[in-house]
Amino acid sequence: MREIPSLEFSLSGKVALVTGAGRGIGLGIAVSLARAGADLVVADFDSNVAEEAAMQIRALGHRAVALRVDVGQADSVSAMIDQVAEHFGGLDIAVNNAGVVSLGKVSELSVTEWDRIMNVNARGVFLCCQAELKLMRARQSGRIINIASIAGKVGFPDLAHYSASKFAVIGFTNAFAKEVAREGITVNALCPGIVGTGMWRGEEGLSGRWRLPGETEAQSWERHQSSLLPQGEAQTVEDMGQLAVYLACAPHVTGQAIAVDGGFSL
Repeated sequence: MREIPSLEFSLSGKVALVTGAGRGIGLGIAVSLARAGADLVVADFDSNVAEEAAMQIRALGHRAVALRVDVGQADSVSAMIDQVAEHFGGLDIAVNNAGVVSLGKVSELSVTEWDRIMNVNARGVFLCCQAELKLMRARQSGRIINIASIAGKVGFPDLAHYSASKFAVIGFTNAFAKEVAREGITVNALCPGIVGTGMWRGEEGLSGRWRLPGETEAQSWERHQSSLLPQGEAQTVEDMGQLAVYLACAPHVTGQAIAVDGGFSL
């Protein structure tokens, strides 16, 4: 019987790339990976927030490089990967988190808005995975984590386009994992539930847009947590970071779409 190595949650000496890392879930995951020992490439469409995130990582005692990237553009993604190779010589962990969201009924949704959501959320994951694979194949090792959503498991009204993009991420992840399963590379999807970041909070967030008559945004936020989540409370960016660290360490978990959603999608 072959010996099964114990799983150690240490990423010391590893290089991780996180897209959409300037704020919210992406930033939470980047910080969690750094706390586990990884050096970081923090990429974001906004170069200013990317640099602010990199400063947080450096304050933890790890190397960090900030890059601007538009994940929907192949040239931008290719340039990002070239920079990863130049700064760190390779890539061990990739978290493809960059994403966008909007509300709109199918009957009213424009083709332009459909394409915008799909371009970032689905095409962006494809382009990043394709580029990251080149560096990981060179080492015959790697961990790719694509950020999907519970909306990629369960549809929500007014979010058909967003749900479609996240269902696509889950399907792509499962198929891609099987393509590279014999190359030492794992590919998984992390599906956040209700997290109190910009997607949900504020007047333009979902809890602001889905208010009942006479309800404040804060009251709507509390109602959605209580009504949608069996645990009755929202998840945190730290919750997402914990699963990302696990998936970055686990050699035999691949092709999965794992939800961190307080039991919503059971």
